[in-house]
Amino acid sequence: MSDLLERLRGRGWRMTAQRRVVAEVLDGDHVHLTADEVHAAAIAKLPEISRATVYNTLGEMVTLGEVIEVATDGRAKRYDPNAHRPHHHLVCARCGAIRDVHPTGNPLADLPAQERFGFSVSEVEVTYRGLCPHCAAA
Repeated sequence: MSDLLERLRGRGWRMTAQRRVVAEVLDGDHVHLTADEVHAAAIAKLPEISRATVYNTLGEMVTLGEVIEVATDGRAKRYDPNAHRPHHHLVCARCGAIRDVHPTGNPLADLPAQERFGFSVSEVEVTYRGLCPHCAAA
């Protein structure tokens, strides 16, 4: 399980019923939901929650640095609550399923100095692509 709820409470983020439900929907490992998926799951817990509230809450969580927006191949943005655990993503090229992966090594150190073109590199995003077992079997 991710620790999203605890992190938000630790920041003193005002935990309204709507914000709590959005955080609960996102909380967990390998969670990469679209805003519409978050909204649909949130409605099941709190029927009166609006789409605008979900979008605003997700935006606030991203601004706080507690949730990461993940965009892959022109698909809808997905929201990843594992913002404080370094990881990369494994994406199914057919269905878009996303999994967090934790390869060994340091991709930042793997970039040779001559390939940095004078940049002071501070962050690396790696996306592995392939077919998930379900799509590969189809």
